[in-house]
Amino acid sequence: MKMKKFINNPENLTPELLEGFAEAHKELVTLGENRMIINNKLAEADRVTIVTQGGSGHEPAISGFVGEGMVDISVVGDVFAAPGPQACLDAIKLADKGKGVLYIVLNHAGDMLTGNLTMKKCAKEGLNVIKVVTQEDIANAPRSNADDRRGLVGCIPTYKIAGAAAAEGKSLEEVAAIARRFADNMATLAVAVSGATHPATGSLLADLGEDEMEIGMGQHGEGGGGRQTMKSADETAKIMLDGLLADLDIKEGEKIMLILNGTGATTLMELFIIYRRCVSCLKEKNVEIVANYVGELLTVQEQAGFQMFMAKMDDELLHYWNAPCNTPYMKK
Repeated sequence: MKMKKFINNPENLTPELLEGFAEAHKELVTLGENRMIINNKLAEADRVTIVTQGGSGHEPAISGFVGEGMVDISVVGDVFAAPGPQACLDAIKLADKGKGVLYIVLNHAGDMLTGNLTMKKCAKEGLNVIKVVTQEDIANAPRSNADDRRGLVGCIPTYKIAGAAAAEGKSLEEVAAIARRFADNMATLAVAVSGATHPATGSLLADLGEDEMEIGMGQHGEGGGGRQTMKSADETAKIMLDGLLADLDIKEGEKIMLILNGTGATTLMELFIIYRRCVSCLKEKNVEIVANYVGELLTVQEQAGFQMFMAKMDDELLHYWNAPCNTPYMKK
């Protein structure tokens, strides 16, 4: 089937989307060299700053969360591809205002290669940088082997919490410790009912049958071993919720953050129906939702499905989640 997307030359997808994004949000961000989206308030930042990286094609992530109280620079790669280490080094040098830089990287092969090479370059130049990796997909590795887990939507609340800690004047070591404490206690499980097409090539990222869904689908169509017959909203919610609760070993009386992140083609109607079931299940278990989000934070083009995210919360983390921020796709 022919791909139907409103694009021009596929080779220009990323620069054109970044130009449009920067124009649409020029009160908050600027498009810099090497495909950097830069917080307009960066020049006056007398604090720890935050740099992140990732491929395009997941909008609003990741550049949609550049701005006050979250990310200072996002370095954007081609569609579903990591940027190069030199661009990330340049971003870190630009971001550094004397208090150090927190560098947040999602756990995907290309991003980790770039992240590790960038850190080597930073060490050679004597830069004050700490890298934090988000890796919370419970489908492809057990918690005991968390370094093999893929990074999914969990990067977004990690940006928010780290950004708030930085805005309050915490040191780089303190900001990194807060970000890691949150990231170490989060989990995500994704489900897909149809795959996406790569907008540059037209190739299908995942091929699911008419009555199939896959629990554990990765961000780029990677399988999760959970292919099964399509289930109802309530059945799907319970399967996924039970998996997250077990992974995090959530006990009665604990407080959590719950996010339902639509991946591109699933409607808000569906997400709200699923969220409603999650709320009722958690009430039965006496688990309190103290922070939430239902909507699209990180998409996979027109993939139909969603990512269910859960994290353990306490008063300090909740304070940072609720702190002010002003970015194109998150405002508090």
